[in-house]
Amino acid sequence: MTDRPIAVVLGADPDDPPPGIEAASAHVQLRYAPDGDALPDAIRDADAVFFWRAEGDWLRAAWSRAERLRWVQSASDGVDALMFPELVASDVEVTNARGVFEDAIAEWVIGAMLAFAARILDQRDRQLRGEWESTTRERLAGSRLLVVGPGPIGRATAVRARALGMRVEAAGRAARGDELFGEIVPTGDTEAFHAALGRADHVLDALPLTPATRRLFDAARFAAMRPTARFYNVGRGATVEEPALIAALARGTIAGAGLDVFAGEPLAADSPLWAMPQVLISPHMCGDVDGWEAEVVSVFVENAGRFARGESLRNRVDTASGFGIG
Repeated sequence: MTDRPIAVVLGADPDDPPPGIEAASAHVQLRYAPDGDALPDAIRDADAVFFWRAEGDWLRAAWSRAERLRWVQSASDGVDALMFPELVASDVEVTNARGVFEDAIAEWVIGAMLAFAARILDQRDRQLRGEWESTTRERLAGSRLLVVGPGPIGRATAVRARALGMRVEAAGRAARGDELFGEIVPTGDTEAFHAALGRADHVLDALPLTPATRRLFDAARFAAMRPTARFYNVGRGATVEEPALIAALARGTIAGAGLDVFAGEPLAADSPLWAMPQVLISPHMCGDVDGWEAEVVSVFVENAGRFARGESLRNRVDTASGFGIG
């Protein structure tokens, strides 16, 4: 007999476990549920769930079977798939993988901005056509980046942008002073937010998906931007009204977009975005660097130890707002 808590690894089986997860066995009893069908029985007396390669509907469908669940660890920064009403109304603690992905995602954003500013995409197209044609290019230095969502990903990007000589601003949930950004503009203040959008050469959407951020970037937001501005989304696809983005790109309301996330994934084969030369498409992988799986598992292993000892967990999420704490 053992009094170690039971943790269900959702979306994996013992023949193909997440890398390094056996280290958690020192703190918890590991139990595997490869899919939603296996979860109702596995979760009944479980204390925790490691949301590995899973779908939110699996957990919600099995929720009524959970008799003593106290903690859910997400394998990503985003936790929108977990924010269903029953969980939000409960006292179950949710933690995410903050600290694993932000530097890698920030590097992708810098690369996308450089690809546009240095005309790399244009030059690649000319290369494939065998054309030798010299053009001028832009500088990132001196241009302005607006980070919408000044959390860990936005901050990591801003640090790198400033190192390249860019000027950075931020917009977030509430107006406040910030050491890195100065004054953060509240997205709820339409006049102030639109003014900030109008100042930016590059606009980064690094928002989590919450009721307040869903389709935040609509036709009015894109209309507030400069016709020379580029838009980047590494947060969640549903924070953007995709038809409005497509229209803004087609009409020249904005100059381009670098997109790693989309309203529907995979991106539909008939989406106009595929054929737009001013769009850079990435298949929701900008944070997936070599070794990311093991890093995510290490967060779970550390938290499993904290959980077993009754200590405060790392990377807690405020389930009422859908944002990380701290």
